[in-house]
Parts: sequence; C-alpha cells; structure tokens
Amino acid sequence: MSPLARNVLVTGSNRGIGLELVRQLVEGPDPPEHIFATYRDLDGSRGKALQELAAKYPPVRLIQLDAVSLASVRAAVKEVESQLNGRGLNLLINNAAINSYATLQSVQPEEMISVFTTNVVGPIQVAKEFLPLLKRAAEEAGKEELSCSKAAIINMSTKVGSIELCFNVLEIPMYPYRASKAALNMVTRCLAAELKDAGILCTAIHPGWVKTDMGTEKAPLTVECSVKGILSVLAGLSQATTGVFLDWEGKSLPW
Repeated sequence: MSPLARNVLVTGSNRGIGLELVRQLVEGPDPPEHIFATYRDLDGSRGKALQELAAKYPPVRLIQLDAVSLASVRAAVKEVESQLNGRGLNLLINNAAINSYATLQSVQPEEMISVFTTNVVGPIQVAKEFLPLLKRAAEEAGKEELSCSKAAIINMSTKVGSIELCFNVLEIPMYPYRASKAALNMVTRCLAAELKDAGILCTAIHPGWVKTDMGTEKAPLTVECSVKGILSVLAGLSQATTGVFLDWEGKSLPW
C-alpha cells in the first residue's frame, strides 16, 4: 500500500483531530516521509502529546504556525521548504479552527470577526502561501490524475455550515461558527475551480460530531474513529471528487 501522500502538513496538530491525524498517519503501515505538524503553541498536556510523537517518530516535524498571522505563516513556509530540499508539498490539511456558541442575543461583532479570522482568513492565508510548494508537487507528479498523493488542499468543515441542512441541525445557532464554516465551504469551491488545472485537488470534509474540546463529551464519535474514516476518504479522493463536500464516511453533503 502506497502512502496517502509523501509530504503532509496538518494545521492545529497539538490537539483533537489534528493530533490524531498526525498519530494515525505516522503509525500507519506506510507513513509519509514528512509530516509537518503545525501548532500555535505547545502549552499543556496536548502540546506534550505532540512533542512525544515527534520525539518517537522522525517523520513528524514540529512547525510553529499561527494561521491568522501572515508573518507566522510565511516563516512556516520557509521552514517547510528548507526541510523538503527542493521537493513539493503533497497534502495540506487545514484543520485549525475555533468554535463559538453565540446566539443572536449574545453575539458580538468582535466575536464574529475573531471566528472568521481564524476559520476563513487563516485557511486562505495558509493555502495561498503554501501554494508554490503544492504546485511543485503537482508538477513532480506530471500527468497523474488529481489525488491526495499528487497535490491537495483539504479543508476541515462541518455539516452545521451547510446552508441546505440548516433547518435540520439548528439545535444550537452558533452564529459565528456556522457562518464561518459556510464561508469556508465557499472558499473550498473557489479553490477547487481555480486550482484544478494546476493539478491540485480541493475538498471539504465534515469529521462528524467528535468527542473533542470543540465537540464536547456529548458527541457520539471518538476522535480515533473519525480520523480513521477521514484518512480512508482522503485516500479515495480523485478527479471526480475535487470541489465536493464529504463526511468522514465518504457520504456527499449539500453545501
């Protein structure tokens, strides 16, 4: 079995789904050559868990990256490029995000701006700055069809950002979070349309309702199960699935 991708970067790797993505990638039967596990900070137990993974497995490379800081993103690009030694980045997973449970009555403009900055502007900045390395990977692969092993951007979204499904999942309004993820879905569609001819696949993934700090213990799905499903879905992405919105089981979701 060939690796999902030779060189992978995951944002928000110090906790939850990001940490588990790094773990399952590196502990898989054929791990990538490089797994760039990015973090904003390494405070607390989750930071310790990521540091322990990096100490145990040489493919895991820790990279400081704050997606809302352009200077931080550009510094991360330089660090990743130096470690790739002229090769491209095959797979970028935009996982870093923040939640908000603000209702119409409680929401404040500052909270809307903060959530949009992290959940929308952040992934755009990361995709834009790492684009040259993704294009390099696509060029290395030549005429291969689109796939995560060639070059891909995966945006972690959520079905609560689906406009069509809104009335079916309206238990908690979460105005900033849901609106930001709907915007991220549009970003994904735009990226897919713009980058297809460059050989770069772009897809949005709903990881399910997962037992993380964001999902809370009420969630029915373990992070291990979600990530196992996500990686299986990513391995099957192709020309036909660029610009689509899928869940962790590979089911298509409406935008």
